[in-house]
Amino acid sequence: MSWKWILMLMTCLLLSASVGAQEDENEMEEPSKEDGKFFPKLLSHIFDILSFRKVVAELKVGKTSPTMCFVCKFGIALLQHFVETDKPQEEIAHIAYTICSTLKLDSDRVCAGIINLFQDEMMYIFKRTTLGPQEVCGVLMGNECSRISSPLHNWTVPLTHFPKPPVQRVLEPLKGAPVIRVLHLSDTHLDPYYMEGANADCKELMCCRIADGPAPTPAQAAGRWGDYRNCDTPLRTLEHMLRHIISKHKIDYVLWTGDIPPHDVWNTTRDEQVHILHKVSNILAKHLPGIPVYPALGNHESARINSFPQPEVRGKFSIQWLHEEVTRAWGRWLPLDAQRTLREGMYYAVRINPGLRLISLNMNYCNTQNWWMLLNSTDPARELEWLVHQLQDAELRGEKVHIIGHIPPGHSDCLPVWSANYYRIINRFESTVRGQFFGHSHLDELEVFYGNDLRPTNIAYIGPSVTSYDGVNPSYRIYSVDGNYPKSTSVSTFR
Repeated sequence: MSWKWILMLMTCLLLSASVGAQEDENEMEEPSKEDGKFFPKLLSHIFDILSFRKVVAELKVGKTSPTMCFVCKFGIALLQHFVETDKPQEEIAHIAYTICSTLKLDSDRVCAGIINLFQDEMMYIFKRTTLGPQEVCGVLMGNECSRISSPLHNWTVPLTHFPKPPVQRVLEPLKGAPVIRVLHLSDTHLDPYYMEGANADCKELMCCRIADGPAPTPAQAAGRWGDYRNCDTPLRTLEHMLRHIISKHKIDYVLWTGDIPPHDVWNTTRDEQVHILHKVSNILAKHLPGIPVYPALGNHESARINSFPQPEVRGKFSIQWLHEEVTRAWGRWLPLDAQRTLREGMYYAVRINPGLRLISLNMNYCNTQNWWMLLNSTDPARELEWLVHQLQDAELRGEKVHIIGHIPPGHSDCLPVWSANYYRIINRFESTVRGQFFGHSHLDELEVFYGNDLRPTNIAYIGPSVTSYDGVNPSYRIYSVDGNYPKSTSVSTFR
């Protein structure tokens, strides 16, 4: 689930309103809520205007194309027109639901849930953004769709005044050198409502749940340990994995890089998200007793997926409740100074061992699917400025640093301006940063960073997911880190 799905829905409703407003020989009246004949005619007009089925297909796979950019700009222009002319929100929501249902973008309950969850937030944001349609689509879809000129979205974080020291040659670990063994868990996506034998082919964003009912055939039944279709992690699978890990590996500490709740993004509530946050945190503490766990925030943890307002946003849309809950859930593993910045911006730093510092970043401030970034993406919560200060302090103290987060920088889901600033920071402190660890993709991947001279400067490990959603094996990673030169010397993935 992403902004692409929401944009598809918004574009449908905006095109519907635009076609309905045409004044020609084929003029259609504005629909009433009881007019069942309007939308079949409307959809026929939409398909005539644009290869709409192709647009829907491109949106579902997240494809950016000239057609998709046109649809984005046209849709956003109409939305901003509706906002400026005070078109009733409930009317827009009704049209959106009808289009979603008619085009079978998902089930009726998913359509209704998504619209109900997001309509207030989207209207709030579009009443306040200073960006026009081209720049909005540039933020949401990247520079290949449109360049952004606004200074709120073209920014540079100042680097340190200290000159970059000579690059240190990384030495091979000495024979018999101490080794730190690190467990990497990512994208746990625990589903407390998973049911063996439930329908795994329910045709929704997420299946295998009690509410999906029994599978109509054995081939459609959810398995005991999970399913490769749109299904998340059963409790027994997560607990069995943790028992296996503790019995087979000696673990010094754990990196846990976000995405704790299931993918039922049309049905999320604050209470349910808080419950899952504490439940999974308690499960890790129970099965990994005495082992420090260093978490990072994922994009699913909010009450609405990808909804992470800047800290200065107060009132109805404030995210401070989540700041408080993650501090309560994770404070058992963190010192007080780390808890302070976690509560303020959901990022923190902690010294793991003498000479090794760990920094956990809140990558939701680089998230292209976080619509709050349309208001101002300039280093939210001053996180990158804080990162520079942390790295400079570590450099002066002769410490090495590992960085963890959820969305990998450079990923299509990370704002290009944020990624570019992060890239500059990593290359400046290449001798200090000795490891980066992310998740989000559910895949076993890595990223290589290069300097201006095309010399490799750093590496980021992207860990596979615990969840099997969708089409992957539940996995975890073990890193062996040289205790003298905190650099990963071997990587093992277990599925």
